[in-house]
Amino acid sequence: MNKIVNIIKPTGMTSHDVVSAVRKILNTKKVGHTGTLDPDASGVLPICIGKATKVSELILNKDKSYICELTLGITTDTYDSSGEILERVDNFSFTKEEIEKAFDTQRGHIDQLPPMYSALKVNGKRMCDLVRSGRADEINLKTRPVYIKELNILSIRDNKIMFYVKCSKGTYVRSICYDVGKVLGCGGHMSFLLRTSSGKFNLENGITLEELKEYNDNNTLDKYLYDIDYVLTNFNKIKIHENAEKYYINGGIIDERRFIEKDFNENDEFVRVYSSKEFIGIGKIIRKNNTISVKSDKLFIV
Repeated sequence: MNKIVNIIKPTGMTSHDVVSAVRKILNTKKVGHTGTLDPDASGVLPICIGKATKVSELILNKDKSYICELTLGITTDTYDSSGEILERVDNFSFTKEEIEKAFDTQRGHIDQLPPMYSALKVNGKRMCDLVRSGRADEINLKTRPVYIKELNILSIRDNKIMFYVKCSKGTYVRSICYDVGKVLGCGGHMSFLLRTSSGKFNLENGITLEELKEYNDNNTLDKYLYDIDYVLTNFNKIKIHENAEKYYINGGIIDERRFIEKDFNENDEFVRVYSSKEFIGIGKIIRKNNTISVKSDKLFIV
């Protein structure tokens, strides 16, 4: 099986737990997730199976969206509700305009400082593991550029702010919560997180692990599985002649005389490549001596 399935991860499970569960349900070894979701978070977690694991990184690089709850007045070491409380502020009051102004600091292109308790690596070690083993002094935190495409407050109730965020890869929603609390001067942490989308995958086209087992058992899972090229539609495509397929698959360079169909732009570097029967993989466009050719970059067939 070389497919992608969109699992709705429950709270309390790590992303690795979900991968292990999918392996067991589908009785297959080659399974990978497409971006870690913290155990306290739930939501969209695309899972790649078989040769689809080759596109994990491409899915990981897509924009993601979340619904998050920020609790003001309590700061934790992990920036979420699983951590130890570092500071508590009881008496504060803000207008909606003041809160919006604090959120304005998190919109657009920003330099974000990631949490110390994160999976980012320092000299091959995860930062959270270094902190837990008393080696926090080895960490030199640096800001990273991220892009917050949308950030909309959904509700404000007492010290709880529910908001929607759409952001680039590498964004820590926990850090948004921490930074807003810091701007307001009362502190804050992330008390709820639901990932609503990851690239083309969303809550509507996802299934739970229980449903995965049910559909697999009654042989109706196919309708919930996605082909590899489903996530590659940002690449234009070409179709090569059947007499060029074997040569291409074995690493040969195919020039455009053996393209049956072509739909790409002059600036495209990579394209989806199809044979007369199926999707083959991602090809790299080569331009030399006024000739356009394609060479295999990633293969998704045997």
